[in-house]
Amino acid sequence: MTDAPASDVTAVILAGGRATRMGGEDKGLIPLAGRPMIEHVLAAIRPQVGEVLINANRSWSAYEAYGHPVVADDVTDFPGPLAGMAAGLATCATPLALFLPCDGPLVPRDLVGRLYGALTANGAQGAVAHDGERLQPVHALLQRELLGSLRAFLADGGRKVAQWYETFDTTEVDFSDHRELFMNVNTPDERDALAARLAAERHGP
Repeated sequence: MTDAPASDVTAVILAGGRATRMGGEDKGLIPLAGRPMIEHVLAAIRPQVGEVLINANRSWSAYEAYGHPVVADDVTDFPGPLAGMAAGLATCATPLALFLPCDGPLVPRDLVGRLYGALTANGAQGAVAHDGERLQPVHALLQRELLGSLRAFLADGGRKVAQWYETFDTTEVDFSDHRELFMNVNTPDERDALAARLAAERHGP
């Protein structure tokens, strides 16, 4: 692992989804263990990066209250992660953008360092997390210069993140030892189960 210069990395937290399985509620603002889910993500990622952006298509004032720029999708006909990634790449001022979802609150302290180490070691344009079984495409560190490639992919009708990754040089990074990173909260039951787990870890046996 190579330590990434924090000033070179902007974290883009993807909070622009529709959250249909959560009753349409804005997932980043849903309480988890006493505070909105995005606060868990922010607390974990801020020390690892120089800047933070929040990609959101609603609840702007609530997200702006965290003191970071809020950017909306710039592809209006596509409510998916690639639209948020395009908005993040277009807005970030650093050479690298780290993407992660607002509904994955268990972020390891070495997320950026491990992705950056693989990116530089392999001379790649992007480093994408892998959980040991499958790719986790919305956990990725990408060069800002990929914005043109992404816009072209979207203009051609591309919609799947993993398919876009096939169009440029990416490296997969093994996070099978941190599979909790990919524990997304998609339903109320999943939220309650994760809250119970966090409470148990906080209070101990």
